[in-house]
Amino acid sequence: MKAKRMICLATFAAVTFASTAVWAETPKYVFFFLGDGMSNAQIQATEAYLTTKNGGSATLATDLMKSENRLNMSKLPVLGMQTTYDAHALMTDSASAGTAFASGVKTMSGTIGMDETKTISYKSVAELAAEQGKRVGIISSVSLDHATPAAYYANVPSRSDMNTIAKQMAASGYDFFGGGGLAAPEANAVTAAMQADGYTILNDRESILALKQNPKSKVVCINPYLQDAAAMPYAIDRPATNLSLAEMTEVAIDSLLTRKKDTKKGGWGHKDEGFFLMVEGGKIDWACHANDAMATIGDTLDFDDAVGVALEFYRKYPNQTLIVVTGDHETGGMTVGHATTGYAAYYDRLLGQTMSFTAFGQSAEWQAIKSKYDPQSYANTDNNLASDAAMLDLMEKAFGLNLNEDPVACKTDSKLICLNSFQKKKLEDAFDKSITGIDKNDPESKLLYGGYEPLAVTITHLLNEVSSIGWTSYSHTGVPVPVFAIGPDAKRFAGFYDNTDIAKQIARSMGIWQQLPIEKKMATVN
Repeated sequence: MKAKRMICLATFAAVTFASTAVWAETPKYVFFFLGDGMSNAQIQATEAYLTTKNGGSATLATDLMKSENRLNMSKLPVLGMQTTYDAHALMTDSASAGTAFASGVKTMSGTIGMDETKTISYKSVAELAAEQGKRVGIISSVSLDHATPAAYYANVPSRSDMNTIAKQMAASGYDFFGGGGLAAPEANAVTAAMQADGYTILNDRESILALKQNPKSKVVCINPYLQDAAAMPYAIDRPATNLSLAEMTEVAIDSLLTRKKDTKKGGWGHKDEGFFLMVEGGKIDWACHANDAMATIGDTLDFDDAVGVALEFYRKYPNQTLIVVTGDHETGGMTVGHATTGYAAYYDRLLGQTMSFTAFGQSAEWQAIKSKYDPQSYANTDNNLASDAAMLDLMEKAFGLNLNEDPVACKTDSKLICLNSFQKKKLEDAFDKSITGIDKNDPESKLLYGGYEPLAVTITHLLNEVSSIGWTSYSHTGVPVPVFAIGPDAKRFAGFYDNTDIAKQIARSMGIWQQLPIEKKMATVN
């Protein structure tokens, strides 16, 4: 009887997921927000940090539950959960996950817009939206030819073939691209081809923001400062000359609301078919790979601010706007809690970090410190770091770490970051490794540093540890990821389901009744 009841419940859930909101109004405007590497831990840690920053306590439920301390995404009324594995791996990568979200098909890690045999290509929901007459926008904080954005316009056997991806981006005809630049080796040629095809390329804050008053169709908006691999800087490192993800989303909305030109009549068309906009917070993932909690939190907040922009739009058009928010996988095995802190939480200890691990590694101060030492004659003593005044100053400036905190005060003031002798030894060892170099094939180095700058990753590990944040990996993990939604047809995204179902339900919401995945005949892109 119990087994029969469980079968009935499972059947009911499946039928409900497939048929919910069939009679709801078809949304004209569809937002899909993808926090790369973001799952429950990233969201909870960000809300705990936000609570602390706003003057509350991350250990008090009454503070954590205040509206101002909650993220926009976690306040959306519809909640679901999706599995993230791909065709042959419990831990997916962004290419296969992006393909699942965009085309509704499982594939191999590294493959974009194609099946696991790498012989059949499929249409994305963005392409299907364009075929309906909707305008299409793609935003990412990493390069626009990276795996996730590429899943919405490209079909390639390997994500590393960035030249082909960039060429397919140029051939897509989409109305708006924004965020990072192009990492493809032939980026300049692709940019020139896009300009020849009628795209406007903008790369300064003033001209990009001017689109809000004078919007254009077919525009590529690239932030002026790109930190690494043609990606936007982490939010914690963003200069005033750059746009945030939220500001770029505002510009995209205004651009996508412009009317398309009716070439047959020689004027501007009047019918608004709506738009599909995909926004990726791509550097959440990169920060999690490096186990940098503050960079992760900063970019999660930046991503959530963009969700807030969509919600402002939703309030204007509540019966026509669907917003879906999720992550493609979890990265880093981030945990809310640590073995050394038990049930306590000290998120105020994160407030002193002023730059990401990347900005630290790129800083003139760190480069000057490294250049003082000759790796060949360097002696691994017990106090190389502790005796380097410039290094101690930089650690306090960048991460709020003072190795000489008063031990008496440390016993009474929980806000002080007080490291024990074991933790200080780990920092000394990491400093030595940063100067002399590491063997990347050494198992111990892989475990301790994951291929990153030894000192930088050790500092963030210890800072996170004393704050009550842990990490288990430098790679992706296989945990399910939450899905949040609001708007007409939002109930389609309630329940527990596979990541491929998200593409299928977005397509259904837009009134596309063909069964995904939909095969695509590929044209040759020169």
